[in-house]
Amino acid sequence: MTDQATDEMPVAVSSNSRLADRPLSGGRSLTYRHPPLVRVSHWLNVIAVVVLVMSGLNILMAHPHLYWGIRSTFADPWVSIPTIPNWLLIPQGRNLAEARHWHFLFAWLFVLNGLAYLIYGFVSGRFGRWLWPTLPDLKGFWPSVVKHARFDFPRDDHARTYNVIQKLTYVTMILVVLPLMLITGLSMSPGFNAIGGVLLDIMGGRQSARTLHFIAAAMIVGFIVIHVGLVIWTGLFNNMRAMITGWFVIQPTRPRDRGQP
Repeated sequence: MTDQATDEMPVAVSSNSRLADRPLSGGRSLTYRHPPLVRVSHWLNVIAVVVLVMSGLNILMAHPHLYWGIRSTFADPWVSIPTIPNWLLIPQGRNLAEARHWHFLFAWLFVLNGLAYLIYGFVSGRFGRWLWPTLPDLKGFWPSVVKHARFDFPRDDHARTYNVIQKLTYVTMILVVLPLMLITGLSMSPGFNAIGGVLLDIMGGRQSARTLHFIAAAMIVGFIVIHVGLVIWTGLFNNMRAMITGWFVIQPTRPRDRGQP
């Protein structure tokens, strides 16, 4: 789940295009990976997710216990959250009302930005061509697991495409985790309950929705931690340059990788 797993694929361009690959010394080349909309949406997501997590923690600290069902069983919570330091909260210090203002504002930014990205991905055909795992991809699942376990990530021409773990991870985040986060958040909103209260019933009650919202948030944080770690491992400067300028350096193929499918 490297940088290739969480961002767009390189843009396919003709050899005479200003975005065609640019040769560098030592057999390396620059390839144009991320178009402007992808880069802008990525950094907007970074800002939105940071604020959402920190304000969400502040909201959680107002009652740091999670339950299942409709009511809070105070004597028997499903899980209790330990105290979180103030520097991880927005705003700093316990302030439920202000934290909710921050959370709702940046939730809208996150949703609208995500919709723009999704529309772009489907209209451009990128999701269908590059993101959805094919049968040959799925057959190569275990070899890909072995390579990931060895921290053996491609930096040559194989880095131009998603591997099966990257595809499955990205699809799961887009089609399962993020919708779960949105639906559970909406189901707890008093304003939304007034016009669509049935959603709360589907979630199994307010406490179940709150717990599922926390689980989805934890999965997103875990995804981000792994993503950032692998961005650093596979080349922080190269990956950051790609997400700022769009250009990514492809290394020459190593002799032991020649003929690799």
